[in-house]
This record gives sequence, C-alpha cells and structure tokens, in this order.
Amino acid sequence: VKAYGNPRLNLADYAYLLHKNPIDLWCAGELDRHRDISWSQLWESSGSACAQGSAWLFESRNRRAQDLRLRIRIEEEAFERMTPYWRKLGFPFEHLVPSYATAIGSSSDRPAALAELMGIILNDGVRLPAISLKELDFARGTPYETVFEHVPGSGKKVMNPAVARVLRGALAGVVQIGTARRVAGAFGMPDGTPVTAGGKTGSGDNRFEVFGPRGVKISSRPVSRTATFVFYVGDRYFGVITAYVGGDNAAQYSFTSALPVSILRLLAPAINDLLAGRDYPAAHRAPVETLAFSLGSLNRNAGATVWPPADSTRSEMPQPKRNKPDADLRRFMQTRTCNNPRESASS
Repeated sequence: VKAYGNPRLNLADYAYLLHKNPIDLWCAGELDRHRDISWSQLWESSGSACAQGSAWLFESRNRRAQDLRLRIRIEEEAFERMTPYWRKLGFPFEHLVPSYATAIGSSSDRPAALAELMGIILNDGVRLPAISLKELDFARGTPYETVFEHVPGSGKKVMNPAVARVLRGALAGVVQIGTARRVAGAFGMPDGTPVTAGGKTGSGDNRFEVFGPRGVKISSRPVSRTATFVFYVGDRYFGVITAYVGGDNAAQYSFTSALPVSILRLLAPAINDLLAGRDYPAAHRAPVETLAFSLGSLNRNAGATVWPPADSTRSEMPQPKRNKPDADLRRFMQTRTCNNPRESASS
C-alpha cells in the first residue's frame, strides 16, 4: 500500500503495475464510485482518462519502451485469437502462454491431448470421442446376464482432410530421415509388406532461471526433464511415450527423445502382432504415409478403444533386428531398481 500509494503515480502507472488497460481500470473506479452511472455519462466523462492512458505513446524519449509494450500487446492478442483453434484440436488448457517457446511448439501439454491430436490427423481431420471400454457384461452365464454396449458417437470435423494428409507425410519423414530413424522399418505385415510409421519427437530441460542486469544469469534451478515421442503406426494405431523426471533429480539426467523412440522400437514385435491380426486393405499396404503405435486403436465410427484385446494371439511375424539399447535407455532401466540415480548411471 505504501509503495502504490505514492501520489506521483498516475492512472497509466497503476494500470501498468496491475497489468490492466488504463481505460478498464478507470471504468472500474467510476462504476465503484457511481453505481447508477449510465453508459452515456461514462463515455462523456472518459476524455481525461483516455488522454492519460495514451499519453505515453507521444513521449519520444521512451520510444524503445513503447515499441516493446506494443509488441507485447500485439503478441498477447494474437495468442488469444489462436487459443480457440488449438482447443478445437484437443489443447487441454484455457490459455496459451504468449512466448517464443509456444510459437515453436514447446508449450505445456498433456500426453492424452497429444494422442488425441495424432488421432485427429490419422482420421483425416475428424475428432472422435475417446473411450476406454467397449462393453460391460454383468452376470454372464446366468438368466440375469446384462450387457451394456458403447453406442458409437458421431465424429466432428476439426481439420481439413488435405492438411491431415500433409501432416501424416511430414510425420512419416521424422521416422524415415529425421530424429526417430531408429524405428524406421520396424513395423510390417506377416508377408513382409512394410507398414508406415510416423511421429514427432520432443525433449525438454526445464529450468527456473533468474537473470540480473545485462542478462547475467544469477541462478538456475532444475524443474524437470522430459522426452516425448507421439506417433502413429498404419492407419489405426497411435499414442504417446513420455519419459519424465521431476524435481532436483532432473539435473542428474541427460536423456533426449531418443529414449522413448528406443522404447517404441522394443515394443515393435507386440505391435506387429496386432497388425497381423487385422486385414489391411491393399491401398494401405504401401509405405506412402507414416504410422505409429498407440495405447488405443482407431475405430472410424466409435473412436479410440483400449489395447490389447483379451483374445489376441501371437503370430509368426518375423522379429525386427534388435539394436543394442543406448546409454540413456540402459540408465533409465537400471534406475528402476536403484534408489540413487548417480550410482545406477555409473554401474
């Protein structure tokens, strides 16, 4: 109160401190003082407030600060307009953080939301409801047996099909020539026909850093380390694999997105078993698009369902060549039975 009660602070100063528009702040004050004021009266008396709120734009000595504040305001408004489009594609948060990180795709997200986005791309831009159960069967084998079955819901088109096809091709490139090359050729049908896989990798060394004058770093505290691979396999399976270490222990790890990609490679035999149990149309048996494994399977009418089915059987699908796990993968597996990450890394 003492700091903000300085009489030398004007309306623009208070608005800046409160991160509010000066006119909004003035209107709130007038409505608090005059509860019965009309819109016309408010408009007529707003001249001085408008002049104070825009006066800083005409002070030439503060041009650099003016440009910075204008760029910040323009950026915030742009991200506010983008948020509804992101949410339509499954983005789980109400607000997009206006930052360079968000612009290049490094904003916060949730694995389930990433998987849903991959399902939209795989289903030619149609968003289907995610389900975890197909039916409930009570009192089986008795006169009182009751079965509840899921009623397929109608999908909603949220993306242009042409855009979805282009995205699938770009995601396939990540596996064929990009950062997920280690799963290239890992998926196929029993007759040797390759199945296309695609996805997107991402790594994060998330820290809370404090900077002083002239950009000098004062402190750095690890928050978490993450590595994610969101993928699809064929025209049905898709999902997300995420490695996560939170807190101060994150500083002891250096894994990248190569870790979840390696895990998917290890899962390839089981995924190939699932692929062998489905009769793929001839049009989908050419490596023209990318696919990836999922915790669920895509039903064009009902949405995503749980994998694996209870009656799945192992096929004679030839096993892909197994690569020796890299150091990050070995270290990750070792720490499952070791309390000290440093000891497990050196063992």
